[in-house]
Amino acid sequence: MQPSGLRLRLVVPGNVLHNSGGNVYNAALARELAAQGVEVETRPLDGGWPGGSREDRRRLAAVLRADDLDPDGGSGSGHRITLVDGLLGCGAPEELAAAAAAGQPAWILLHMPLEDSELERRALREAAGVICTSSSAAAGLRARHGLDGITVALPGTVPAPLANGSEPPRLLAVAALLPNKDQSLLLDALSLLTELPWTAALVGSDSADPAYAARLRDTVGRLGLQDRVSIPGELRGQALEAEWASADLSLLVSRAETYGLVVPESIARGIPVVVRAGTGAVEALAAGTPQNRKPDTLPDAPETEGGTLPGAAVALGNDPNPLADVLRSWLTDPALRTRWRSAAATARDRLPGWDSTARTVVEALRAGSPA
Repeated sequence: MQPSGLRLRLVVPGNVLHNSGGNVYNAALARELAAQGVEVETRPLDGGWPGGSREDRRRLAAVLRADDLDPDGGSGSGHRITLVDGLLGCGAPEELAAAAAAGQPAWILLHMPLEDSELERRALREAAGVICTSSSAAAGLRARHGLDGITVALPGTVPAPLANGSEPPRLLAVAALLPNKDQSLLLDALSLLTELPWTAALVGSDSADPAYAARLRDTVGRLGLQDRVSIPGELRGQALEAEWASADLSLLVSRAETYGLVVPESIARGIPVVVRAGTGAVEALAAGTPQNRKPDTLPDAPETEGGTLPGAAVALGNDPNPLADVLRSWLTDPALRTRWRSAAATARDRLPGWDSTARTVVEALRAGSPA
C-alpha cells in the first residue's frame, strides 16, 4: 500500500482494560487506516476519564499540542492530524481550546455521550470536527447541542464462520458485566422459562464492576439457574470463538447503547439478535438489511415477520415478562427460529467492513471539516 500522505495521531483511553466496543473500534480503525496507507500513531493515555484529574488533563494537553515530529525524532511528510477519543476529549474543553489556539485543533471521535452535557457541548465546539460511530449518537448530539456537520463512521465487521448452534438451543450475551448492560433483567426473564430446554452464557469482563458481577453470579444460584447459565467472565481467542460457534441466539438488552458492536458480530456468524428498542442497537440490527435504515426511520419494535431483520427489538423496562415472552416465542416456534436464522445468514453478506469505516474517516479528515 502506497503512503497516503495523511498522518494521524489517535489518542485513546489507556485505562479501559476490558474489551469494550470503543476499544475494539479504535484498534480496528487504526489497523485499517494503516492498511490504507495512513501513518497512524496510537497514543493511549491513562486517567480518570471522562474529565480526569488536573494531571490527566495536563498530559492530554501536552499530547494535543505535540509537534509534528515523528516518534524517532525525524520530521515526517504531511501534516499530522489529531483524533481524540470522546471519552477523553469531551471532558477537556479547555485543553482542546488551547490546542486550537496553538494552531493544532483536534478532532473528536465520539462513541457515546457524556452525562455532563454542558461539558460535552463546550468540548465539541472547540473541536476541529466530530466523527460519531453511529447515527444514533450523531442524532443525539444534534438534538442536545444543535451541532451540524457531524460525520458518521459506522463500525465495520470482520467476516466470521457460521455458528453451528446447539441442542438444546443456546443463548449468548456478550457484554461487560455492568448495570447498564442489564444482565440482571435477562436472568429474571430466563427464570420464567425453566419449563423449556435451553442453556445460556453471559460472557464479559467482571472486573469493571466486581460488585455487580458478584450479584449476577449470586442471582444465578438464587434463581436455581446454575445448571443452565454460565458466567465465565471475559473470554478471548479460541474460548470466545467456541461460545460463538455454539450459540443460536444473541442478546443485547442494554438500557443505553449507541450502536452495540456485538450485534453485527453476531450477525456475521448467522446468529440472530434480540436488542432493546429505543437504543442504538436497533441501528446495528438493521446494518445488513438492503435498506440499511437509520434509527429515526425505524419503529421501536421493527417488523420481523417478513424476515427483513435478523431478530427483534423489544420494548423493555424493569419487567422481565416482555423479554421472556419473546424468548418463549423463539424457543417454541421453529418457523420463527428459521426466519430469524435465514435473515441473519442473508444479512451477514451485506455487513460493511472496517475498510469502509476507515475510508469515511479519511475522507472527513482530508476535507478538513465533517463530511
